[in-house]
Amino acid sequence: MNTTVARLTVRGLFGRRRALLLLLVPALLLVIAVVARNSDSDKHDLIQSVVGQLGLGTLVPILGLIVGTGVIANEIDDGSIVYLLAKPLPRWKIVTSKLAVAIGTTWLFAAVPVLVAGLIIYGNQDNLAVGYTLGALASGAAYSAFFLLLGVVTRHAVVAGLAYALVWESLVGTYVKGAKTLSIQQWGLSIAEATATEGALTAPVALGVALALLTAVTSIATILAATRLAGLTLASEE
Repeated sequence: MNTTVARLTVRGLFGRRRALLLLLVPALLLVIAVVARNSDSDKHDLIQSVVGQLGLGTLVPILGLIVGTGVIANEIDDGSIVYLLAKPLPRWKIVTSKLAVAIGTTWLFAAVPVLVAGLIIYGNQDNLAVGYTLGALASGAAYSAFFLLLGVVTRHAVVAGLAYALVWESLVGTYVKGAKTLSIQQWGLSIAEATATEGALTAPVALGVALALLTAVTSIATILAATRLAGLTLASEE
């Protein structure tokens, strides 16, 4: 990781509007968790609804989208990426530096609130809070890489990312059995299921398959983003 690229990425990422979103979304999850904790509903059902569906299923992909596209898409859109590409740095190092910032930010603003919300609602009974957190960490890294790739290959990265997160994962991936295998959310849930006490959670994708797919998506997205970025350099030089 190049520290200069990382520092500039952090500075650009935490603009006023984006910083508000990064704080508002996890804060909302924690408020809901407190309300749920004080309700009379079954806490096991609540942690699955609030932390599983809202946290792992909505908070993590939305923040992954905001951060993953935010670390590079704006620079490409306004042309400022040219100044960075003019530096004597391998293009893959630019991508991995930005990805490291994206993953770290997603973990901080998504995985940590998932852990806190889980502990508020259910303590660490059945290892559910830790399980959901590990699922958020793994899926957060994959989301960051995937959405960073979208930020490099298309000017409509946010729209494309929302289509994947809201249409494919939340709609198709929830109700169509075969589509669940191609859902980052479901892969994260598999990790949560493997960590939690047996029978506390159910995931439709086997753990081995989920780990392999998470690794593949993160790696391939990073390689493709670096390759595409190198192409942008050649285009600007021509």
